[in-house]
Amino acid sequence: MYVKGDEQYFIVDGHVHFWDGTPANQANRYGTGFLNCFYDYHSNLSPEEHKWSLEHFQLQSEQDVLHDLFEVGYVDKAIFQPTYLTDFFVNGFNTTERDGTLAEKYPDRFIVNGSWDPRDEEEGLTALERQAERWNLRGVKLYTAEWKGASKGWKLSDPWSYRYLDKCQELGIRNIHVHKGPTIYPLNRDAFDVADVDDAATEFPELNFIVEHCGLPRLEDFCWIATQEPNVYGGLAVAMPFIHSRPRYFARIIGELLYWLDENRLTFASDYAIWTPKWLIEKFVDFQIPEDMQSEYGVLTPDVKRKVLGLNIAELYDIEVPVQIPSAREAVAR
Repeated sequence: MYVKGDEQYFIVDGHVHFWDGTPANQANRYGTGFLNCFYDYHSNLSPEEHKWSLEHFQLQSEQDVLHDLFEVGYVDKAIFQPTYLTDFFVNGFNTTERDGTLAEKYPDRFIVNGSWDPRDEEEGLTALERQAERWNLRGVKLYTAEWKGASKGWKLSDPWSYRYLDKCQELGIRNIHVHKGPTIYPLNRDAFDVADVDDAATEFPELNFIVEHCGLPRLEDFCWIATQEPNVYGGLAVAMPFIHSRPRYFARIIGELLYWLDENRLTFASDYAIWTPKWLIEKFVDFQIPEDMQSEYGVLTPDVKRKVLGLNIAELYDIEVPVQIPSAREAVAR
């Protein structure tokens, strides 16, 4: 819970990792380049006092994660989003199995999501069933630009993807998180295009498609899709840190998203450990659309910020939320 003045905010960090980016786990130059590209995002978009050394960025301990998220980061619940990248990392970069070691130890703190790749065909469907049974999956994270042998990506609209989405419905996995954002070396930019979300969201109206990174840099394409597909949500990972380095750019991003999607379909994410939630939450609660932009985008109210910071994704994942009190002062008065 984050408290600022008279306002309280229940925090769900919708996109966190427990990765191993150490040199020993980097299988080749692509793994090295991928990790270093992440570190560049961290270094270039973080406030100076929140920047880490490369060594610390490569690997965080269990205690680091608990400290950064829950002890100082205000987070009430965090959702692990796996990124396997087994062509680049010896044991995978950030797997459900690795994330799950913490989720099993701290079930009151973490939710762990699974993953699938349609190129695994029948074998992958069986693996998804095993994951769902072991982890009681409520969501999956998909990485359409991931390399697999000679293949450098896939689409949600592929026939085998539909087989997997059918399986998700059968298994009760409702939340489909899809990385559709800035490219990361050496992955191909076009493999993160948002167009395939349109088709899948129409075909599977019972599923929720949380588009991580809101399609950046294809924000306009994403907004036009999301406004006609009510089961499409915008995950704010990567967008959030621009609140520090490019506040007017962030104002435009959040303003466009609120215009097209409204405040009920946006979800907060720190993208830990690229960034830590503490400063993102503090800056977002303090943030306001610049006055000269308010005639077009309006203002950010505490109620809007509460929805974005936790209430929206809590509803998607059936997370129990304490009774929301409009203000701390009113709570004392009761």
